[in-house]
Amino acid sequence: MARAVSIATHQRSPMRDFTADEIAAALHVQRSAFLRDGPPTVAVRRNRIDRLAALTLENADEFTHVMSQDFGNRSIQAATVSDILGSITDVALIRRNLKKWMKPRDIMPVMRAIGVRTRVQARPLGVVGVVAPWNFPVLLLTQPATAAFAAGDRVMMKASEVTPRTAALLHELAPRYFSPEELVVVTGGRETGETFCSMPFDHLLFTGSPGVGKHVQRSAAEHLVPVTLELGGKNPVVIGRDANIDTAASRVARARMMNGGQVCLCPDYIFVPADHLEEFTGAVVRQFRTSFPTVLNNLMHCTIVDDHNFQRVVGLVEDARAKGATVSEAVPEGETLPSATQRCIAPTVLTNMSDDMRVMSEEVFGPVLTVLPYRNLDDVIGYINARPSPLASYWFGKDSADFRRFCAHARTGGITRNDFLLHAAVDGAPFGGVGGSGMGSYHGKAGFDTFSQYRAVSESRLPGSATALFVPPTHPRLMTTVDWIVRKQANRVRKRINRFQGRSTD
Repeated sequence: MARAVSIATHQRSPMRDFTADEIAAALHVQRSAFLRDGPPTVAVRRNRIDRLAALTLENADEFTHVMSQDFGNRSIQAATVSDILGSITDVALIRRNLKKWMKPRDIMPVMRAIGVRTRVQARPLGVVGVVAPWNFPVLLLTQPATAAFAAGDRVMMKASEVTPRTAALLHELAPRYFSPEELVVVTGGRETGETFCSMPFDHLLFTGSPGVGKHVQRSAAEHLVPVTLELGGKNPVVIGRDANIDTAASRVARARMMNGGQVCLCPDYIFVPADHLEEFTGAVVRQFRTSFPTVLNNLMHCTIVDDHNFQRVVGLVEDARAKGATVSEAVPEGETLPSATQRCIAPTVLTNMSDDMRVMSEEVFGPVLTVLPYRNLDDVIGYINARPSPLASYWFGKDSADFRRFCAHARTGGITRNDFLLHAAVDGAPFGGVGGSGMGSYHGKAGFDTFSQYRAVSESRLPGSATALFVPPTHPRLMTTVDWIVRKQANRVRKRINRFQGRSTD
């Protein structure tokens, strides 16, 4: 079950830094190929998707091994489920529906009877850039790339420098499955990442922190590159008054510990009915102890990815402690935590919070939960809406009027009731944030739409031209007809307004 893990002795694998010229050259190769070949057929798109799936599936053992090395220790089981199987969740749905999504659709087909036909075509954009973070260094590159291939685009990936072994393996494997005209994996540090984001892609998708997301958007704006930003945030959980406290606490605790708490969708802070606060907190700590009877040298426990993040999370807990928070740590008997050597932090619950504590405003990205009491649901909704919008929210309890009110009024990304991240895992459901947690979405059809241009193509067999509406010579009765249309439409609009106001008064 356990093995000795000494983070300090791990040596980083060499990771080559791409130069600006190399990145620009790779982009030129892909764009030239795209313009030369035109939109790929459905067969070519499916083949590219299959080859990307093969890249991850056929090298699953190598990927999970190097990811564990990059983290210090990361569960092979969890990595296989998240980064390997997770990367292909959309594949079957996309392949099955791709031909239908690609098919041009007629707009107002009734107009064909008078000689006008308009179709909307889904066209590939060209070359898509994908920037992934370190917490899921394979999944968050391959999922967007799958959507881009479906749309008919070429793809350039920027792998995270925080997980250099994984980045190096991706770079090594890509040429075995793809021509550089189709897919390129760029590696390198911060400067390489900044250069990558400044390139004139046809679309850029970035997953990471809101702070870095702002820089990415500014860089992309130089070339008017459209961006999709999948950002983090402090994800709230609301425990409904009708919830089973033990079940909710168990699921929240286990959700917090996925990937060592280093997930943009993890629960961050929990609103609990005030009269159940101690019961809920105790149940969370019990689940922590059940899941992790040991932390040090535990193969199933994911360590914090690097020293910087370890010190940051420890600092958040100590800042809260110094300012009066109650800190409940699930430290296994005989272990001393936190451990800087193994980068392990005990699963922790914070209560008695105040707004001046840093953990109340900073995303934790570690094994720490904050629990807050509430008496009124409107106060909960107001608290959430007064802060940057989270990427996800969670509710535990029945499908009640309170839950429906929360869904209607809380400004948030996706919502899952009675579980964790289902809204982001169900095939075909769009995934994305709002406001501070990002813009745009992908997964399923939403990904195809994100990486496509919807272009209208109109054809006319009319004897006359629409230009007669604007430029002389015009028919002498034209303005009479136009005036009649304006008056008729004004009357219709006014009637609708009056009907609405009448219903509002009632």
